[in-house]
Amino acid sequence: MTSYESKPWLKHFRQELRTLPDPPPTLLHTFRATVERVPDRTALAYFDARISYRELDELSDGLARHLIGRGFATGDRLAIVLQNIPQFAVALLAAWKAGGSVVPVNPMYKEHELGHILRDADVAALVCSERAWDAYIRKTAADSPVRIPLTTSELDLQTRDDQRVLPKRRTGAGSTGGAEDAEDLLAAAHAGTVGPALAGPGLTGGDVALISYTSGTSGVPKGAMNTHGNISFNADRQRAHSVLPEGATIFALAPLFHITGMVCQLAAGIAAGATVALAYRFETGVVLDALREHRPAYMVGPSTAYMALMAHPEAVPEDFASFQLLYSGGAPLPPALVEAFRERFGHYLHNGYGLTECTAPATSTPPHLEAPVDPVSGTLSVGVPGPDTLVRIVDEQGADLPFGGHGEIVVRGPMVVPGYWRLPEASAAALPGGELRTGDIGFMDEDGWVYVVDRKKDMINASGFKVWPREVEDVLYTHPAVREAAVVGVPDAYRGESVKAYVSLRPDAAASPGELIAHCKDRLAAYKYPRAIEVLPELPKTATGKILRRELRARAD
Repeated sequence: MTSYESKPWLKHFRQELRTLPDPPPTLLHTFRATVERVPDRTALAYFDARISYRELDELSDGLARHLIGRGFATGDRLAIVLQNIPQFAVALLAAWKAGGSVVPVNPMYKEHELGHILRDADVAALVCSERAWDAYIRKTAADSPVRIPLTTSELDLQTRDDQRVLPKRRTGAGSTGGAEDAEDLLAAAHAGTVGPALAGPGLTGGDVALISYTSGTSGVPKGAMNTHGNISFNADRQRAHSVLPEGATIFALAPLFHITGMVCQLAAGIAAGATVALAYRFETGVVLDALREHRPAYMVGPSTAYMALMAHPEAVPEDFASFQLLYSGGAPLPPALVEAFRERFGHYLHNGYGLTECTAPATSTPPHLEAPVDPVSGTLSVGVPGPDTLVRIVDEQGADLPFGGHGEIVVRGPMVVPGYWRLPEASAAALPGGELRTGDIGFMDEDGWVYVVDRKKDMINASGFKVWPREVEDVLYTHPAVREAAVVGVPDAYRGESVKAYVSLRPDAAASPGELIAHCKDRLAAYKYPRAIEVLPELPKTATGKILRRELRARAD
């Protein structure tokens, strides 16, 4: 059996992988305990605004009262269509305090994508930006079950001398334009702070906290039901795993609407009583300014974000001097990037692996260790399984493979979702017996390190030989001119499929397709190296930083 159950754990893993004490049943329980322990500590930092844990509690109480007064009932769904702003956390906690579930939505979604989610999740309440409401969400919401729309603005927060956060008066450009059917979120929250203490709905670990829709890079998005127990477990795991000092600052590099940002930043910050610093959305110069202002100790984000930071001409080692831990997740991490980042900024990028369906991390690299690189494929390990987490590598029939054998990664543990929203057949197929079939191909070495080779569906069959795009991409990243790389299979009359690569180059760097092909040819077997390479200014990516191979395949057709 290829798992930790088949082999004694190595001594240096035992501290990280020990079974943790049972976490609180919900993150709301954890939040209330944090408010009692450090009420005046800053919970959220957003440019010049600061919101304490006490204020966040009061604002979310107020909004919860408003929602309940408008008919929001236990079990209802509230959709949050916002970037990384404090109102996201206010709405999240308010929905839970009112007994509901939250549907986090990518603000970059278009009308038909948002409309599908609002109807599929039967959303009762919605929070979005003023501009998005006026531009298209008002129309989309009208053709949906939404009956309680609220709007807010990234410019809505200011601080007074007493540090209480107040809504700005909206006038002129950026107003809701007289939309009678949408209320102001912060005004409603402040109005609701006057009243009796909010007792709460008595949520349990088995209740659904989030309906997290998959990115939809293939097929129609499905709503993974992340329970309160799933989130509380992984939040507590992140708190214990990161070993951050009391009162440390976490910088929210990943978007909060994505499971990585939700759990590894916001939820973990609440569990640790940390300050979570927000900067609206990823823009390289803004992020660097925020790092200089907030001096965070911890950050997690996709490898593409770290690539962008490295490419910024004004980035210097001092910008990262405050960090104690930097993690990468959500997109493949090339070994060449790890070394280049360390050489430039003096920090090692720790790797991790997870999916929406396992509520972010399932494996991670322990803080004081460096992940090994497989000597055969050059693949960087994504770490070791966390506490109470069983990872297996299985063949097509679901049988365990020996150490080193390539097969599908399956995960079992307290962070794995019970299923997809209103999709029993899809749930049964992806989660047989409660064990997540990830769709990722990987292997585990004899020391327990897990390696992700690629998505099962992304394998290229060239003349009968398997080619995994990740292996070719990792070689391309070793070329000094390459900033981003993605490899796809394209139809080939002779081979069936052949390998094609798309790359973007570093600023002020130059490399011809022929030079890059030769670079790969010298380092890969004859059937693996790309027969064609196209250089693009930027590679298409999701809002969370994953490169969209689907769009590149369509471009190649």
